[in-house]
Amino acid sequence: MIRGQDVIVHTWIAFLRAINLGATRKFPKAAIVAAVTAAGGTDVETYINTGNVRLDHELDDRAQVELTLEKAFEEAAGFPVPTICFTPAELRAVAEYAAGLAHPGRHYVSLLKNEPSAELVAAILARKVDGEAARVDGRGVHLLLGENYHQAKLTNATIERALGVATNRNLTVITTLARKWAP
Repeated sequence: MIRGQDVIVHTWIAFLRAINLGATRKFPKAAIVAAVTAAGGTDVETYINTGNVRLDHELDDRAQVELTLEKAFEEAAGFPVPTICFTPAELRAVAEYAAGLAHPGRHYVSLLKNEPSAELVAAILARKVDGEAARVDGRGVHLLLGENYHQAKLTNATIERALGVATNRNLTVITTLARKWAP
């Protein structure tokens, strides 16, 4: 939270789901920044072209920020863009949890729109896939996979079917963003 000129702004890190995949759903970084700005966001930054955005906004309610951004993104892109927001502290916690998971293979994190119930978490943890495991911490689902991500059985689609809207980033992106935007 930043105070300035009697206005309190809150910092958000937004993760856009399913953009810039193949030839469809193109949403360039410049268009994302323009849409965030049009939606009232300030001090907007992006990181790589997979839909990672840091912004300040007067809204302090995560669901309201997500809805506001989703409306602006759909208007700008011409298709729905599910958006999942974290505070810097929440993203830092995801990265810190990941640091405690020693895993020799690929590590991806599915970021959830909503925190799952204990019952849903138990169901995902009970899934047995050779060489693959999920660890759930709040709205972060850590996918500990083998060396070949494209052959994985435990995917973001699996997580979405079980736990709701999610977007996936590799651990390198998560730790880079935490270092950059959530020190």
